[in-house]
Amino acid sequence: MTICDNLQDRAELSDPLLHLRSRLGHDAAVTDISYHTMPDGRRIAYRYTPAAGASAGPTLVFLPGYMSDMDGGKATTLYLRAKETGQACLLLDYSGCGSSEGEFADGSLSIWRDEVLALIKAQVDGPVIVIGSSMGGWLMLLVAQRLGKQLAGVIGIAAAPDFSDWGFTSEQKATLAKGETVFEDNPYGPEPTPTYDKFWQDAETHRLLDKPIEINAPVRLLHGQRDADVPWDISMQLARQLRSDDVQVSLVKDGDHRLSRDQDIELLLRTVWSMLETQKAEA
Repeated sequence: MTICDNLQDRAELSDPLLHLRSRLGHDAAVTDISYHTMPDGRRIAYRYTPAAGASAGPTLVFLPGYMSDMDGGKATTLYLRAKETGQACLLLDYSGCGSSEGEFADGSLSIWRDEVLALIKAQVDGPVIVIGSSMGGWLMLLVAQRLGKQLAGVIGIAAAPDFSDWGFTSEQKATLAKGETVFEDNPYGPEPTPTYDKFWQDAETHRLLDKPIEINAPVRLLHGQRDADVPWDISMQLARQLRSDDVQVSLVKDGDHRLSRDQDIELLLRTVWSMLETQKAEA
């Protein structure tokens, strides 16, 4: 199963993104990269726009998908909208991705989770809403479980927990278990998509859908019913396993895996800002 989701997301820049760029300056989202140094010396690239005013609410943290980075359309639109409205927002590239140091083959959910948590600790004092796309939706859950009372909400976009299980054939799993790499056709680029044995074996230790998930914050899940990469039933399974009673699933009947069309981006922004307004009202 191929779930890398950045090349097309970059190519299909939505009207909302172009509109925001025209107002804030074309390079507003691409010139403010900073770096956080992990204990082993890895430098993790990130963008952070602070809150403007004491009533801005929780910080938004966006987690991209597999082989993706913070320059994708959804991440950039979210960041620019946050910047425009004075809302704190944090984007990052996992090690081995985008502008961060490291090799992609060395990455894993455990490593990337710890990078996200380190950046949140370094940059954010108050509550956090974690937003995850595709594989980032799995990572979102792992991060959320570690945040404790700092977690204010969770928003998944075609979230793909446990894809190390349902996303591979028995033959592919056997190959990965032997320490070999699986390559799959990539519909979004010329190079095949690799899954490395290290990533897969680590991911198998983080499976969530076979037990209750200890997240009690509000959760919103967006999923296209024409998603050819992550079946929309995964979001339904996830909703059932979450401890939280405040869970809403929004199915987009004609939506694909990317959910990067104008109307999809607008749905994401409405969902995020609705959760923010609710959090502010309850504060």
